[in-house]
Amino acid sequence: MKKLLITMAIATSAMAAMAATPAQADNPFFHENEWKTPHGTYPFNEIRPEHYMPAFEEGMRQGLAEIDAIVNNTEEPTFANTIEAYEKSGHMLSLVAGCFYNLTNSDTNETLDSIETALTPKMSEYSANIRLNEGLFKRIKAVYDKKDQLKLNKEQSKLLDDIYESFANNGANLSPEDKQTYRELSSKLSQLTLLYGQNVLRATNAWTMLITDESLLAGLNDDTKAILRENAEKKGVEGWLLNLKPTTYIPVMQDLDNRDIRRELHTAYNSRCVGGEYDNTQVIIDIVNTRLALANLFGKKTYAEKSLHKTMAETPEKVYQLLDQLRDNYMPAANAEVAELQQFATSHGFYATIQPWDWSYYSKKLKNEKYAISDDDLRPYFEKESVVQGVFGLAKRLYGLTFKENKDIPVYNPEVKAYEVFDEKGKFLAVYYSDFHPRDGKRGGAWMNDFQPQYREGKNDHRPHIVNVMNFTRPTADKPALFTYDEVETFLHEFGHALHGMLTRCQYSALSGTSVPRDFVELPSQFNENFLGEKEFLDTFAKHYQTGEKMPQELIEKIKASNNYHAAYACTRQLSFAYLDMAWHTLTEPFTVPADLTREEAVIKFGNDAMEQVRIMPNVSGTQMETAFTHIFSGGYAAGYYSYKWSELLDADAFSVFKAAAEKKGGTIFDKKSAALFRKNILERGGTEPAMDLYKRFRGGEPTINALLERDGIKVITIK
Repeated sequence: MKKLLITMAIATSAMAAMAATPAQADNPFFHENEWKTPHGTYPFNEIRPEHYMPAFEEGMRQGLAEIDAIVNNTEEPTFANTIEAYEKSGHMLSLVAGCFYNLTNSDTNETLDSIETALTPKMSEYSANIRLNEGLFKRIKAVYDKKDQLKLNKEQSKLLDDIYESFANNGANLSPEDKQTYRELSSKLSQLTLLYGQNVLRATNAWTMLITDESLLAGLNDDTKAILRENAEKKGVEGWLLNLKPTTYIPVMQDLDNRDIRRELHTAYNSRCVGGEYDNTQVIIDIVNTRLALANLFGKKTYAEKSLHKTMAETPEKVYQLLDQLRDNYMPAANAEVAELQQFATSHGFYATIQPWDWSYYSKKLKNEKYAISDDDLRPYFEKESVVQGVFGLAKRLYGLTFKENKDIPVYNPEVKAYEVFDEKGKFLAVYYSDFHPRDGKRGGAWMNDFQPQYREGKNDHRPHIVNVMNFTRPTADKPALFTYDEVETFLHEFGHALHGMLTRCQYSALSGTSVPRDFVELPSQFNENFLGEKEFLDTFAKHYQTGEKMPQELIEKIKASNNYHAAYACTRQLSFAYLDMAWHTLTEPFTVPADLTREEAVIKFGNDAMEQVRIMPNVSGTQMETAFTHIFSGGYAAGYYSYKWSELLDADAFSVFKAAAEKKGGTIFDKKSAALFRKNILERGGTEPAMDLYKRFRGGEPTINALLERDGIKVITIK
């Protein structure tokens, strides 16, 4: 799976059929050419847990055999027999990985977790065996050294650069001794990040609070109470069960009058994996020290310096320049927002200093007072199926896409829906899976991934299979799933990633879809969010689930008026995460625990100190971010969380093109000309060219911070 094994290319042709052993005879991964599913989708109904490990092992065997064939080729190294051959290797492995790792995130169980634990060192070793193969790198370098003599197109040239640099950045130029060190460190890091993520999921699932006295739930609406009641029923207990999953945590923190319970819930959420059975404090120390050791091995002072090399930002200095610029412009407004909220709370009889567990509660009440709008007002207009059709309709208006559910496509969970996607001419474009609701086997958050990537082989364009996974409000016994405004926005975000994956038109899977620098990958997703604030879009789908009436103009105007509500607070919150990330990954010496602190205290203090410069709320002793911050410690955003703000700058600048088109006489927010430029230069091109080149081709120049500040209603303090 290319998202998992960055330095390994995804195959573009299947291996020849091999004679199956009895153990392989009923294993679908050994018989891909026999799948009878539409578009070659995974036969999830036939795949069992015991199939994975044999398929992984065979996939690794085949992959190494393909590498050996490249290395042992007696012909002079060429782009075709070395670079393309390498890019096409590992088909079976990528096939099984594309299935397995999606399921361990979205529908896991103890069996799959145990397989993943056993598999991690094997995959790390496999990857290292390829990355550190001297014969393979010798051939790759031979092609790279004569690049200027080759008549390569832009995509071929980018593929050659990426493959060469991936090997160089992963130890190919190291001494034999350092290569062994690299192998050991990489294996260790893989196991540590896996353990970290598993601890977070288990800690999240482990915490519950049972309420048996309904009076303690004052402030919660009937829908939230129904969710809490269903939580309890699933656990076989009577009452209302609170947990740390978003569909419970968010509405309780916003609406529950009982401050003691809010505090307990907040503390539990923000102290996950600090001490106890699922402690991550030592795991964090081991991760950052291992990453630093890897960076030092390559002559880099910090892990951030090594990690940022192939991003738009390029250096830690440029990242800090962006963060500091945003801090200087947003902090005055954020402090003003806090002061306003404190005054509001005081005027309503709350005379203490607002604490983090008070923010959402009073923020919602102030928003309701200022704009007379709340999630409860909006939910009836955001019924799940209407939202889905609205989001699909946006893709239709901008890019001519249509989505048709196909129940013959197997799914990995009964809640999942599968769609065929067709372009404006009715030609098949992609398979799209949607998975909306939380369950015990699904990690928190929302994401997009590909089950199978897009690539071309001759005249055959292998179209992608894309999945969106979310954790949105479930239906109740008497109501359909009614989404919050934030949930609809999140869906638009992840669907933007999906469009990036579905519309891609590239030669090589290693460059297709979302295979772009991480500070560019959030542009299509965050760009998509902008439409939710536009009346023209809301009018297409926001209808009352009972009456069918469109969202009234009054509510739409309130949405637009409230869009910038606490925008500065939200920005400083993200900045705090980015500063935290950079602090851990700009360490120049291994992290050690001071003699006067416990390990837990040292980790918490380090994080709190890093976030201090953008702190606008009181620091709460014992709470932290690091131990459950999966983005940077078990995801792909180490030294990269800043990219959300970087991409926000890009998306605001990009959407200003559509806003300008809409403001013209007879114009529309669904401007076809602008959409065509965005599709052609951003969504279709993947990572085939440098990201800034692609953006400038769409926009006509480099982005500025101006559109972002204007969108957020921020008075410009400084622009450097």
